[in-house]
Amino acid sequence: MDFRAALPAAKGAATSARRHLLLASTAFPLIAASVAYLLVRTPATDAPNSIDLTALVQQQAPEPVDEGPDSVEVTVQRDDTLDQIFRSVGLDIATLSALRARPEVRKALDVLRPGDIITLTHADGVLQSLNRQISNTLTLSVARAGDGYAINYIENPLETTIIGQRARIESSLFEAGQKAGMSSRTIMTLANQIFGWDIDFALDIRKGDEFGVLYEQKLQDGRYVSDGRVLAAEFVNQGKTHRAVWFESKDGEVQGYFTPEGKGMRKAFLRAPLDFTRISSVFNPRRLHPLSGRVRAHKGVDYAAPTGTPIWAAGDGRIEFAGRKGGYGNAVIIDHGRGITTLYGHMSRFNKSARTGRKVNQGEIIGYVGTTGASTGPHLHYEYRINGQHKNPSTIPLPRTEIPSQYLAEFRSQAETALAKLELTSGTSGSERLASR
Repeated sequence: MDFRAALPAAKGAATSARRHLLLASTAFPLIAASVAYLLVRTPATDAPNSIDLTALVQQQAPEPVDEGPDSVEVTVQRDDTLDQIFRSVGLDIATLSALRARPEVRKALDVLRPGDIITLTHADGVLQSLNRQISNTLTLSVARAGDGYAINYIENPLETTIIGQRARIESSLFEAGQKAGMSSRTIMTLANQIFGWDIDFALDIRKGDEFGVLYEQKLQDGRYVSDGRVLAAEFVNQGKTHRAVWFESKDGEVQGYFTPEGKGMRKAFLRAPLDFTRISSVFNPRRLHPLSGRVRAHKGVDYAAPTGTPIWAAGDGRIEFAGRKGGYGNAVIIDHGRGITTLYGHMSRFNKSARTGRKVNQGEIIGYVGTTGASTGPHLHYEYRINGQHKNPSTIPLPRTEIPSQYLAEFRSQAETALAKLELTSGTSGSERLASR
């Protein structure tokens, strides 16, 4: 053995041992102090505390949350189909096929309208429920039941209440009606279906005119849904009072708006066959023509309106002519019987249904305002003829219809009740709930 080689190793080992002993002697006072402290803090009789680490981890870990099926609300767009909707949501198309195979649900599913809302819930692509409102009062409900689906139609009927409102015109009929809380539908009924034959709402309205309306209002679960039928109305125009009531006979043979005396508000012809901004040229047999500069009779009335404004048939009849007609440009002539014809000129285009020989009803769109032919700007040229003779459409008396004598007693009973309720709104501003049913 080579003692010279072993000597350095032994020397190194001795040095390491001395270092460890030094560290131990240095740390001993600290260890002793810690032990003494623990002996003071913990009574000798107490058993050492034990910690269940598994239980501690379980307490700290969040419990899994069952979020349930996903819910999706789809608003139907133009040209949407249920196949497309199911695929976009990720639902099994086979489920849709199975539902459509059931006759009691197929029609309710297939007829979609833009704006319809369909609510779907699903879990991992499996349909759990489908709800689709078919009407204001009926909802289709499809719910998963075992291996199939339960189909139910849920009815939610509307409640009808009768509202009375009164308004005063400061700038326009529309603004006054809206300020009083009326819907656009109710305001347009006043203008187009009730008083439009007697009052020119573009020219005759004055500041300070007043009107009152008695009408139905539809509620569902106490919430407003829509305005219903106007039952009675009054309009004070330039000091003259016009009144009307709705009447529908029990047998359904007679219905419409009538004066308190039983004369129909609807006349055989509209006073003006469009919504116009102003009369640009009146009926004048001695008018100076704006293009030629010569005296030339103006045998109709010109209504200025923006290009594209709808033009209505002034009365029931049959289209005698629809096409290009000299200075009239694109024109339509309607034969109303009893020797009466009306002409509509300078149209930009015809409505698709405006064809020669076709029957039309009062208020049906036959074309649109333009400036074709001998015209200086967009307007409708309107003529009214009796046996070929031109008459002023703005002033000619328009015939009325009347309540048949056998319905007069029934009419008077309904009219008196409606007018009495309407009278309650007199002298008030705003709305008043008059009755419910």
